[in-house]
Amino acid sequence: MIKRMTNPRIGFYPGTFDPITFGHLDVIDRAAVLFDHVVVGVAINDAKAPLLGFEERRGLVEQEIASLPHRDRISVTGFDTLLVDAVRQAGAGTVIRGLRSAGDFDFETQLSGALRRLAPEIETVFLLASENHRTTASRIVKEIARLGGDISPFVSDRTARHLRGKLAGG
Repeated sequence: MIKRMTNPRIGFYPGTFDPITFGHLDVIDRAAVLFDHVVVGVAINDAKAPLLGFEERRGLVEQEIASLPHRDRISVTGFDTLLVDAVRQAGAGTVIRGLRSAGDFDFETQLSGALRRLAPEIETVFLLASENHRTTASRIVKEIARLGGDISPFVSDRTARHLRGKLAGG
């Protein structure tokens, strides 16, 4: 693999986004204030058995980002490689990770350590989830939706409609 130049002012925010939540959008928008550019990396990871297909997830991320105040500083890409390779491919020098809880911190520090050993030129920064998004997790949103609950506190109307349609077999 050829190492590309990385730019620490370009942040890479990876995730499955199954579905994209207000918590994800909060991190993306706040990161866009801190970085010259933020690349949202939608992971193609069939091992996680996502409910939504890759194109659906990427499309929803793109649609949701279009309404953010700093949308001109944000782009979306897909990746099915090692995170370090995706970050390098994007020309980013910083990985952005959102933290909701101490459990997230434990996992993310392990991931950050592995990333540092594989690519010492890439830094990881953590953004603490805003207080009203600390309990938001895509897997919880999907479970609430599966059981017919109201997911409007966690996702946009567009994403909620798409998720309900998918669960209804559409």
